[in-house]
Parts: sequence; structure tokens; C-alpha cells
Amino acid sequence: DVAECTMQPVRRYDLDAAILFSDILVIVEALNIEVTMPGGVGILVPQPLKSPRDMNKRVPFDEVEQDAAAFVQDKLSHVFKSVTLIRTKMAEEQKSIPLIGFSAAPWTLLFYMVGGSSRKNNDAGTTWLQKHPEASKRLLDTLTKIVIEYTSAQVEAGAHMLQIFEAMGMMIDEDNFYEFAMPCLEQIATELKARYPNVPLMVFSRGASFANEKLSALGYDVVTIDGDVDRSTARATMADRAGLQGNYDPKELILMDADGKVVHTPETVRKSAKKLLVDLGPQRLIANLGEGLGGKESPMLVNAFVNAIHEESEKICKIIVIVRDLERRCNSV
Repeated sequence: DVAECTMQPVRRYDLDAAILFSDILVIVEALNIEVTMPGGVGILVPQPLKSPRDMNKRVPFDEVEQDAAAFVQDKLSHVFKSVTLIRTKMAEEQKSIPLIGFSAAPWTLLFYMVGGSSRKNNDAGTTWLQKHPEASKRLLDTLTKIVIEYTSAQVEAGAHMLQIFEAMGMMIDEDNFYEFAMPCLEQIATELKARYPNVPLMVFSRGASFANEKLSALGYDVVTIDGDVDRSTARATMADRAGLQGNYDPKELILMDADGKVVHTPETVRKSAKKLLVDLGPQRLIANLGEGLGGKESPMLVNAFVNAIHEESEKICKIIVIVRDLERRCNSV
């Protein structure tokens, strides 16, 4: 149940937002490509696209070209119904926080469609791009149209914010990223901002932090940074173009090591959470993880992280206000 899974974290923790709990590959399934999650082996596409001819035979390009919005409503209406239901539940339970909608980005979708696995055939995506550049661009163009309509429909259903998730950014080199992935991300930002100028738009290119500076200039309000990003240069990279989200290490939330020894506590979590705030500054920052939770994290330490962020950021912000007030007084003398 998408609505129930979305609501559970905001019931358990004092979070500042909820995020739509929907799989990143629902768009792939909407395009008649089977997706399975057998457990323990990652996401699988049992019958990936074999060639441009196979792609043209299996992917319903004509339907999308004719009316992408109608295609999305027909194939993915269950997601939008869930968004509306989540908003209803949030109101009933008095959760006055934003709901974040999201979608996988086109390159990530293509990666799974031609590679078939998140853990094998890691070079299949870039190999496809190089062997079939025109077919790749056709598929990416179609995926971009769908992502735009998919996220637009989430806004219409009640989502307050959107995140575009390039989950497989680590599986594409810089040159191919700029040739194939970046134009899609730019088109998505341009169109969504034209349609919904007041809806905050976030982008996360996981494992491709080299693109963050250019992404910040495309119209995204927030650039999410993974754990590999150097905090000392993160703000300078974005300048004043975009805020930041991330990049706390979720390993800090694992209570015990493999030998059963306690390695992290609420106190160590508070210390590392405070360091995140000091390193990046608490303003125009969404304190979040640099990677998703992997399943070994302690709920107690997750709660400690959430509470520490709230409490420590408030302290730092008060200090900033005092310092700025003193500076203003000094300058007026």
C-alpha cells in the first residue's frame, strides 16, 4: 500500500516532509517492460531490450507521441490516486508537512531497460548509448516526455515538491552524461518550472557529482549531494543558484558492527549530525542522507539523527542571527 508505506515514517519520526513511496521503475512497467524484485539480487528486468529493432517493437512510442499525458493517466493512475489518498491521510492525522513526489530520471530508466539489472551488466547502458546513439536519443526523449507528465500529474494530485532521481549516475561516464542524460534533465526542469513555477524542484544525480554545478544552473531549486561530495566546496559549487540536500552517511546510523560491538550511539549521531550542519551551514539545506537506508540502520539512531538536526540547527541559526545583528550594529557606528 503506497499510502500506508508513505505515512509510516512520518508517524514514527518527527520528519519535515513525507516522500511518495513508489518504485523508481513504474514508468518502465508502464512501457510494457517487466520488472521483478525477487529479493537479495536487486531490481531485475528479465527481458531487457536487445536492439533498436526490439525496442521499436516493444516500446509504445506512438501512444506516447500521440498524447503523453493521456498515456501517463492510463498507465499510472494508481500512483496519482495514492498521492491524493496520502494528502487525505496527512490531513486526518494532522501532519502539516510537504509531500514530495518523485520520478527516476530518463538515463536511469534506460539503464534498467537495456541492462536488466542493478547489480550486473553495469556497462550495458553506456554500451547501448555508443552502439545505438539515435535509438538511445529516441528512447530518452520518450522517457523525458513521460517523466514530465508523470511528475506533473503528481503535482495535480497534491504533491508539494518534486525530486528527479538519477539513481544510476554512477553507471555513466562524464562525456556520455553530458551528451545523453543532461539534456533530459534540462528539459524536465525547464518544462516543470514553466508549468509550476512555485513548486520546488530537486535533482539528485547519485554517483555523478561532477554534474552538480551545471545541474544547479538548470532551474532546480535544490541539488542533492551524495556522500562522495566534498562538503568544503559544495556551497561554492552551487553558488547562490540552488540549495543543498544531503549528504549524511547512513553508516553512522548502524548500531553494531559484524561482531556485535556497539559502534554508534545517539551521542555519536548528534556529533556527526552537528558536523554536517557546521560543514554545509544550516540555511538553504535539507539535512538528509547521502544514500538511502540499507536495512541495517537502527530506528533508535534514525530518530536520534532527526532530533539532532532539529535541535542543533536551531542553535546554529540563533548564533547566526546574533552575529549578523552585531555586524549590522558595528557597520552602523
